[in-house]
Amino acid sequence: MAVLARLRAPGGCAWDAEQTHESLVQYLIEETYELVDAIESGSREELIEELGDVLYQVIFHSDIAAATDGERFDIEDVAAHMTAKMIGRHPHVFGDAVAETAQDVIAVWDDVKALEKSHRTSVLDGIPLGMPSLALADKLIGRAQKIGVIDADGPAAIQVADESELGGLLLAIVSSAKAGGLDAERALRVTLRGLQDEIREAESDPFDAGIIGTTA
Repeated sequence: MAVLARLRAPGGCAWDAEQTHESLVQYLIEETYELVDAIESGSREELIEELGDVLYQVIFHSDIAAATDGERFDIEDVAAHMTAKMIGRHPHVFGDAVAETAQDVIAVWDDVKALEKSHRTSVLDGIPLGMPSLALADKLIGRAQKIGVIDADGPAAIQVADESELGGLLLAIVSSAKAGGLDAERALRVTLRGLQDEIREAESDPFDAGIIGTTA
């Protein structure tokens, strides 16, 4: 933190001093992907380096906020907020709630989060739509299952034994799209927009919405 403060102080680094939350977004995304690569590579040294890079982004944004009128928070505020949040989301550890299994913990987490976010009117609220399409699809499917738009207990459209087989299938789909001059990322995003519309329709008129994955 002292290093960053020195870099952004008068007489420090001109580039660091002129950065904003918005200008740093591309670097946060890049550093996050590099961290994912380090985790998947299994390299201790790379993991240490990339965790540090992501942490530096958090410190950088906090330092910008500390010097910005209308924001005025610092890394201590960020840490305090996260500490309070984690304590609140774990009443089975810090309170009287009971959660003996991982699934119980998820249920407790969801219940507490629902109370915290009671102002939200849709299961889609809070989903960052800029996520990569596969991650977004997973998130939207989960929300669709919660309100019955997708049948969570229905048979899988494609039976896949493991992640290796799944990876090969996904690669084949992307390869086929490329061979046909199609954009797999855009195609999935278009389909996901349709799923979002179905979710909103179900929320506005739950008795008239169909359920994906059923024949009824």
